Amino acid sequence: MATIRKGDLVQVISGTSQARGGDRGKQGEVLEVLRDENRILVQGINFVTKHVRVGQTQRGTKTGGIETVEAPIHISNVALVDPETKQPARTGVQVEEVTKDGVTKTVRTRVFKPSRRAAKPAKAEKAPKADKAEKSEKKPATKAKAAAPKKKDDE
Repeated sequence: MATIRKGDLVQVISGTSQARGGDRGKQGEVLEVLRDENRILVQGINFVTKHVRVGQTQRGTKTGGIETVEAPIHISNVALVDPETKQPARTGVQVEEVTKDGVTKTVRTRVFKPSRRAAKPAKAEKAPKADKAEKSEKKPATKAKAAAPKKKDDE
């Protein structure tokens, strides 16, 4: 069972960042899955410029010129997006066997695993330490020693 199918929402997880004109972090719908090449075509992602030879259709209209089209992107560079949270998530397959009228049928359903980031509790803020007041008292004493004039050994 393929994890990514036509119509799924995916997010680009690798490549150049959007700040530098790349596609990392963008989300789009899968238009086509190229299984033999392990690539997918995603709407609005990985635009390339194609130069098409100028020609003429049967009706006499001109074709060709410079076009921008979406190019396929490797499956490893995208992650499926959970429809509920709109965040990239890992998926699993839940297998059930359903018996109806003496016929057993295997049903596979896609299950989105909970995000590891969301599962971690937020870190508790540290309480200010009482030792800081004592340290601040000691610091001026050390500075006073450094500022004291040096004694001459010649006298």
